[in-house]
Amino acid sequence: MATSTFNQRLLAWFDQHGRTNLPWQSNPTPYRVWISEVMLQQTQVNTVIPYYQRFIERFTDIATLATASLDEVLYYWAGLGYYARARHLYQAAQQVFHQYNGELPTDLKQLMQLPGIGRSTAGAILALAHQQRHPILDGNVKRVLCRYYALAGHPSEKVVASTLWRLAEESMPTKRIAAYTQAIMDLGATICIRRHPHCLLCPFQSDCLAHQQRQEDIYPSPPLRKPLPVKTTTFIMLQNEKSGEVLLEKRPPQGIWGGLWSFPECALPTDIPHWCQQYLQLVIYQYHPWQLVRHTFTHFHLDIIPVQVSLSAEQCKLVVFSNGFWYNAVQAPVYGLAVPVARLLTQLTSTGELLS
Repeated sequence: MATSTFNQRLLAWFDQHGRTNLPWQSNPTPYRVWISEVMLQQTQVNTVIPYYQRFIERFTDIATLATASLDEVLYYWAGLGYYARARHLYQAAQQVFHQYNGELPTDLKQLMQLPGIGRSTAGAILALAHQQRHPILDGNVKRVLCRYYALAGHPSEKVVASTLWRLAEESMPTKRIAAYTQAIMDLGATICIRRHPHCLLCPFQSDCLAHQQRQEDIYPSPPLRKPLPVKTTTFIMLQNEKSGEVLLEKRPPQGIWGGLWSFPECALPTDIPHWCQQYLQLVIYQYHPWQLVRHTFTHFHLDIIPVQVSLSAEQCKLVVFSNGFWYNAVQAPVYGLAVPVARLLTQLTSTGELLS
């Protein structure tokens, strides 16, 4: 099938059935496209929309984002997951603010040099905001192309990825670049979906090789999956028994929940007395383990044992913890909290009102 016919049919389908009311479509500036594309990485549109709207309302442009604090950026990102995206977004905004006068570069290679911006994200920014002819290759596009051409192998394989980039570029029109880019994403998101695709509604049902073979569900080829390993940790939930305030600490910038605020941790509940003696110079005799909480990441399960430790007001006054603060739910700061931490804090503080 000629690529000109492919993009013409796709654009004709888009004109009738494409999505045109997504919040980042109303004013597709490079900044707004960039924020949406980063948020949409490995995240569904319906999940992203409320986060995007709150984020854009607070950080209206690159200057606003670059001059904010990382804590505040992570606060507005909290719950969206894959927090490295937010850290890279913040770092890139600062770089653009200082090196490019607050304007994202319009050159593909320069864009790709910014933290967190790969070839597909850079291509999307330039295609959607500037009508530049650069292909994208997000999950939706990979799925459409793998099925249409019955391309075997997982898209992460070097040979398969190279072929997909070639096909993505060849399929693009020379006009209506933004519309085509949105169209192929929309087709993958609404018609050529991962399971049980709506082939009868697809503009390519007559010549899609996967559909002709009745093997839509085997493309793209799945990766070899191994059982996820399980890691364990203990959350030490130190709470002022009078005010209800809870001690939190800032996590390292790298690793899981990097830069977010969380509970101090140790390996096992039985380690808590020693931890309190070593780091807080407090003698602890009693602690109360809660029901185990499992949080699943892309590559492993994390089994969390939350343990409540009540401290007297006098004990709390003695606590010197350089990388921590006492969290008060009534006067909660604009800090990013990991999802299980936020949930546990809600449970921990719901038993009684915190004093302001």
